[in-house]
Amino acid sequence: MPPARRAPAVPWTDATPAPLVLVTGPEELLAERAVERVVRLAREADPEVEVSELEAAAYQAGTLRVVASPSLFAERRLVVVAGLEAATDDLLADLTEHVAEPPPDVVLVVRHSGAPRGRKAADALRAAGALVVAADAVKRDADKTAFVTDELRRAGRRAEPAAIRALVEACGSDLRELAAACAQLVADTDGPVTADVVARYYGGRVEATGFRVADAAAVGKAGEAVALLRHALATGSDPVPLVAALAAKLRTLVKVGAARGQGLDPVRDLGLASWQVDRARRELAGWTPESLAAAIAAVAQADAEVKGAGRDPVFAVERAVLAVARAAGAR
Repeated sequence: MPPARRAPAVPWTDATPAPLVLVTGPEELLAERAVERVVRLAREADPEVEVSELEAAAYQAGTLRVVASPSLFAERRLVVVAGLEAATDDLLADLTEHVAEPPPDVVLVVRHSGAPRGRKAADALRAAGALVVAADAVKRDADKTAFVTDELRRAGRRAEPAAIRALVEACGSDLRELAAACAQLVADTDGPVTADVVARYYGGRVEATGFRVADAAAVGKAGEAVALLRHALATGSDPVPLVAALAAKLRTLVKVGAARGQGLDPVRDLGLASWQVDRARRELAGWTPESLAAAIAAVAQADAEVKGAGRDPVFAVERAVLAVARAAGAR
């Protein structure tokens, strides 16, 4: 008979107490939320549950057996093992023994970043039927947009697409910061989250990002792009991420343009957010393949110069912005 198919991993919002729970992936915020949710639900079900936390890197042989053993008063137990990727050999051996025959009334939650160390133990948990909770890295703009939408939805708030985009641009470099921004907006404002609301709280940061510079340049607004660029530089932005924002904008244009010719769905197949696709399609009206190639070459040159190949990185990024803006109006 073929082996039984494993159940797919669930998001942190679906994490629940089970005899074996594996929280896997590099995104610490989501992993912490998953563990906290399991602990909270276990305590709601039984306020007397005994919770123990074990650090994998400092584990000593036999500890898991002790904390997971039935007590004199038969309290339920919940054991959290953090940092399986740094586990001692003793922990790996004790986990193997525990997984082979999980004790009754014990919830074991194991946190693994997905690193090679500890992967064999993680696979054993999966094979034993553990509830697997995904804590995948949130890097793509589409995933960040979905994260913000879900954060606000769970708080009972709606948000305009433009507001979500502005929030991602202002705070999207770090998921914790993005989550904190959502929490602040929920706590401090009422009603739908609009672009004006986001601008009131984070407007200076949004205006000073390379994304605004790139957006203006991509539609041929040279004066606005240069003004935004100088504002960004004056408020402490470094030329390197500013050039990176230009490059990201051009890559999006190329992806959306190529998808149109190949019958691909940019959201499903290329991992772009729907607002990125809609915007890129509008912006592509001002571009030709030749002008896009020229802009890419100009940005590539600026990228090299701001990383050490040139003597004046500020001049290099301004020249690239002007080159992109000129290319955008070359049709």
